[in-house]
Amino acid sequence: MARNDPTLAMKVCVALVAEGPTHGWAIAGLLAPGAEIGRIWSLSRPLTYRSLDQATTDGLVERSGTEPGGGRSRTLLAATEEGQRRNAEWLAAVVSLPRDVRTELLLKFALRERLSQSNGELASRQRELFTPMLTSREPGSEDFVSHWKHEHLLAIDRFLAGFSVHGS
Repeated sequence: MARNDPTLAMKVCVALVAEGPTHGWAIAGLLAPGAEIGRIWSLSRPLTYRSLDQATTDGLVERSGTEPGGGRSRTLLAATEEGQRRNAEWLAAVVSLPRDVRTELLLKFALRERLSQSNGELASRQRELFTPMLTSREPGSEDFVSHWKHEHLLAIDRFLAGFSVHGS
């Protein structure tokens, strides 16, 4: 049975498969700590394969052949039409909470760059979503938690504003 809310691991794995036919070993390499995507958010090899298996079960990824390797042949994976559609929607969607910027939004930016897609428009829409939170600070609410949230939003806003300056 397909899930309505796939995990972040599965979304990232589908996004990497959607770039073109590949195999689990290559995806696990990209998600290793310190690797291109893993420096933002890493995933162990077993969890990568589990996410790919679930994406296959959910009809987002399909087996599309084999690639010979130094040892066993590797199963090639490709995104289905549904997988491509959901991936495009996910990569274009803003995140709803500031805490999701550090992981999910940075992942989207990195994955979009791999596809040579500009991040400027997404960054602009993300700023629009967070602007009311930034400007709604109540006078006198100077407890440390409120102060932290406000400073965090300011930092996010500065970061996102840089995308319009750099044209990314």
